[in-house]
Amino acid sequence: MKIPTHLKHKPVIVAENYKNIDGRTAYEGDAEGLSLGLAQWNDRGKVDISAKVWRHTGGKWSRQSEELPLHRVLDLTILVCQSELYFKDAYRYKDLYDPANPVIERVGLQGDAMTVEVCTENEQIKEDIQLFQQALNEDGELIGERLRTLSRILKEMGY
Repeated sequence: MKIPTHLKHKPVIVAENYKNIDGRTAYEGDAEGLSLGLAQWNDRGKVDISAKVWRHTGGKWSRQSEELPLHRVLDLTILVCQSELYFKDAYRYKDLYDPANPVIERVGLQGDAMTVEVCTENEQIKEDIQLFQQALNEDGELIGERLRTLSRILKEMGY
């Protein structure tokens, strides 16, 4: 499906037919495309690039389409990678985490740090972390394929 160009987000680089490769919902979901483009919140003289997931209800473009600044997309990628790395060794803890030290990592960014940690405020964390790990394991092939692709591209870029 063609991504619309008449809306406030102005696509520049697109991945149409994303629905065909959208993880577990491939060929069945409503995410029709991804784009990088000029953000819908841009003001005159100020230009931000954003990433957008274009969702379609079957009849119209959905208000649930999501637009994120690129740095947030990358921050989410860092969060995913830190989580994957953490769960490789989480089996060492009785409840998959140490309640006395829930911090997984502090990732230095922009002179400060993003603290990646287990959400101990979640009243159901003992059950939810088990379900989270199970879902990560079940999606290991999907996530692994994307991480290997990301690794290859980052190496090509010199990172």
